[in-house]
Amino acid sequence: MAKTIKFVYTMILFLSLFIVAKEVHAYPGCETDAECPKIYELYPLIYKCENKFCILSQVLPYIV
Repeated sequence: MAKTIKFVYTMILFLSLFIVAKEVHAYPGCETDAECPKIYELYPLIYKCENKFCILSQVLPYIV
């Protein structure tokens, strides 16, 4: 009896992972670089619009 209850309990927990999980878009959509978030605390990294998604890119130093 205890094994059956334990099995049912674990199956409910396991199946709930699939019910709760959904598709999440981690990158915001954009058309231009101006639409991407401006987060200055990440200075060497900035958001750029690539393939209609804002993606973190590294700023290359300007060398003369």
